[in-house]
Amino acid sequence: MLKAEIRKKALKNRLAISDKEYETLSEGLHNQFTSRDFSNIKTLHIFLPIIEKKEPNTFSLIKWITEHHPQIKIIVPKADFETALMTNHEYLGVHDLQKNLYNIFEPQKGTIYSGEIDLVIIPLLAFDKNGYRVGYGKGFYDRFLENINAQKIGLSLLPAIDKIDDVNEHDIRLDFCITPTDTIKF
Repeated sequence: MLKAEIRKKALKNRLAISDKEYETLSEGLHNQFTSRDFSNIKTLHIFLPIIEKKEPNTFSLIKWITEHHPQIKIIVPKADFETALMTNHEYLGVHDLQKNLYNIFEPQKGTIYSGEIDLVIIPLLAFDKNGYRVGYGKGFYDRFLENINAQKIGLSLLPAIDKIDDVNEHDIRLDFCITPTDTIKF
């Protein structure tokens, strides 16, 4: 299947998830995430969810990290839609966040971070059994990931699809994808 078709289908499927099922799936995702070993992680980049699109609720993961691994520096993205590039900012808490025109939470005062990143938690609409993902189609994360040497983990409420047919040289493969029932290594 091609990315454009996958994108439409995956978004439709995610939006069809009931609130109760979303809570159950989120709890499973949280349990899979928190069972990982974070002992070697110093800096974690994590996306902030678009709740209206039923993206995985990373706020619960951020809360868990700050409570159980306070030594980990949390970095969150801010998108520039004119250049399709992201900047990384230190996470100061929900009080520093504001939604942009696309309903994406973004930091307002967090210092720009340009240091090393050990782990990147990546948003996606769908992923395949080879570790490739389909996002919203702007390429923000592919451009960001091509310049860093960090572990790349996707989060998905839904299972893998068989194959993305139009993967290209700019697509960055995930190392893992966490679902509510499993952590898949690629």
